[in-house]
Amino acid sequence: MEDEEQIIALATRLFAELGYDSTGVDLIADAAGDGGQALIAAAGGKSGLYRRVMDRAYRAEQDMLDAALAAYTPDPAGTHRVIDDYLDFYVANPEIIALWMHRWMGDAADVGELERDFVDPQDELVTGVVAGEVPPDVAVDLLVRTVVWCVFGFLSGGVRGGRGRTEPRSPEAIERFRDYLHVLVDRMMTPAP
Repeated sequence: MEDEEQIIALATRLFAELGYDSTGVDLIADAAGDGGQALIAAAGGKSGLYRRVMDRAYRAEQDMLDAALAAYTPDPAGTHRVIDDYLDFYVANPEIIALWMHRWMGDAADVGELERDFVDPQDELVTGVVAGEVPPDVAVDLLVRTVVWCVFGFLSGGVRGGRGRTEPRSPEAIERFRDYLHVLVDRMMTPAP
């Protein structure tokens, strides 16, 4: 079990840094050392190992969402707590963002159905919980995805603009972005006059 955990952790780092398509089996095996090829084969080859990496990322995300949504209250403070938990999770797990960003750019296109298996159920879960609080003129599914896109985009590249480039990992930048997310979602969840 320890070897399996190590190969998954190693593959996670490599896939997050280089992408699935740019990470060869030999690179993973060489980085794993003795027995690396056997561990990759036992995981189902490169694509099987990738699915295990993505499954582990999904389970971590799901644990965070389950805890955040269990504490959700249908008011601005409850919404802010969910947003904060979501943002804090990805600040602490940049490799998961990197895995999904590679995927969004067409990486691992031959490893299908990950969105159906992992992303869609999470979107439906969050949408189902918050739908009653969102005004009818706001598409709740797009609001949920807007938060995802904003968090992933910010933590992947920061903000460029008149104030210069904002480094996404500085505590000040994270707090400024957190405040922005609160305002964005508050405004989207406020009924139109």
